[in-house]
Amino acid sequence: MRFSVLGPLTANHDGKGVPLGGLRQRTALAFLLLHPNTSVSTQRLIGALWGANEPTTARKSVQNALSRLRKAFLTPDQSGEAPVALRTESRGYVLRIPPEHIDLGRHHLLLERGARELADRSWEAAVRTLREALGLWRGEVLADLVEAGIEWPELAVVREARWKALEDRIVADLMLGRHREVVAELGLAADAEPVRERLCRLHMVALYRTGRQTDALEVYRRTRSVLAERFGTGPGPRLRDLEQYVLAHDPELTAPGAVLRLAA
Repeated sequence: MRFSVLGPLTANHDGKGVPLGGLRQRTALAFLLLHPNTSVSTQRLIGALWGANEPTTARKSVQNALSRLRKAFLTPDQSGEAPVALRTESRGYVLRIPPEHIDLGRHHLLLERGARELADRSWEAAVRTLREALGLWRGEVLADLVEAGIEWPELAVVREARWKALEDRIVADLMLGRHREVVAELGLAADAEPVRERLCRLHMVALYRTGRQTDALEVYRRTRSVLAERFGTGPGPRLRDLEQYVLAHDPELTAPGAVLRLAA
């Protein structure tokens, strides 16, 4: 049994889709998939499903939803044991599942491997690993439930992991001299997230190294403007220093390892 949360919530068994029922069941399952192998209290599930608008029937509705989920996806494997187990505890529930059975779990494992490869300066390996991690995404995390109004702090954490994976992969690409290859991708990413200062630094370095000093400075000015407009603040010291390097055509910008010192 495999589950996907890096996009619309889906489940499949032996390559075939498994129906997950209505919105309440899907939402409860999604929350448990974000907290695999961890005890989740009934009250916490109720909060995830209804927020402050908890109905008087909430506890019974959770029990019914999870009972239906058990019937939907607890399929025994060839050994006769269910690789996924939804267990009831005194205060709530725990979804027992191997991490690799959830795309988010595989994503985390790949990010850990990619981080080790970056630390070892194995740039090609890091690019491959992080591309694989990013390839697991099929859209917005839990896109169907977000569209229905779900917004949990956990989703912001997952989104941040995606951005970090992209930035780490671009660091590895830049260390391999692929400045021209990543400029367009960085431009699209910066359009989507103009306040990410690390992304801005990577974009500026890539532009500068392809002979586009003016464009690099424009990226800085746009980020500065958006930060001021949204948060009433300015760029951090590393980004300000990078602007000065670009203005001065500082040799540091093209020195070996400059990407790690200036942009990573």
